[in-house]
Amino acid sequence: MITQQNIEEILNNGGHLVGTDGHKIGSIGQFYVDDDSGNPSWVTAKTGLFGSSESFVPLSEATVDGNDVRVPYDKDQVKDAPRMEADSQLSPEEEDRLYKHYGVGTGTDTGTDTDSDTGNDTRSAAAGTYSGVTTGTDDMRGERTGTHLSDDDFGTDADDRNRDDGHDTSGPNTDEAMTRSEEELHVGTEKHETGRARLRKYVVTEDVETTVPVSHEEVRVEREPITDANRGNASSGAELSEEEHEVVLNEERPVVEKETVPAERVRLDKETVTDEAHVNEEVRKERIEAEGVDDDGRDRR
Repeated sequence: MITQQNIEEILNNGGHLVGTDGHKIGSIGQFYVDDDSGNPSWVTAKTGLFGSSESFVPLSEATVDGNDVRVPYDKDQVKDAPRMEADSQLSPEEEDRLYKHYGVGTGTDTGTDTDSDTGNDTRSAAAGTYSGVTTGTDDMRGERTGTHLSDDDFGTDADDRNRDDGHDTSGPNTDEAMTRSEEELHVGTEKHETGRARLRKYVVTEDVETTVPVSHEEVRVEREPITDANRGNASSGAELSEEEHEVVLNEERPVVEKETVPAERVRLDKETVTDEAHVNEEVRKERIEAEGVDDDGRDRR
């Protein structure tokens, strides 16, 4: 059960909404408290670029973890929730749409509207009953009057939260000026991994052909006539005999040896290329129109 003290601490310390996977869904914007019971029933989480969107999340199964609020939903489910105005009150129809999205319960409407000024509207949720007060006339339904609390509602003194002072120059109890506000678009960048590159070395086999000269010996028969120069050698042996004379022949053959030598160095390098990305986003701004005065600013009355 989230208490009023929990709400003050969370808003003053900038708490976050945490999902089922333990990751932060977004920063907490506002709490919505039922006027009758005073119990917090809804919380808004700031999502989108720079927290530009606020999504409603039910607190029926929420728990407090320090300055964070844990809910049994993931970030995608919260971001896809039906869009509601975060600064306005929740109507019964809007609650039904939110309950259906989160699967909290179908919501049973037991309230009745009569010709009187007030009626009771009771909705059943998975964790209990959420009862609010609706106002209306004849057969028209009014809006739920649950109170939303933001960090602007809390100060250092408890009495400051109950006094009827405006918090902005456009409030009902401040000076005569009106503040005109507008949204400014702030665009930043963040890095995302788009891919990976790696070097991988492997071995392939290829055929290499080359030519190398080789030599060999061949035998041939040479005959020379008997002359006075060689007659002595020719007559030195037996007159008649049987003999053999042998000559060894040689040849060259290719011998292959392989040696591993470095061929080149290869590395991966990165370079940054700057492109332009087109961003198109809607921004809201307030306009102030003067009624009952002329163009020169003077009162017509």
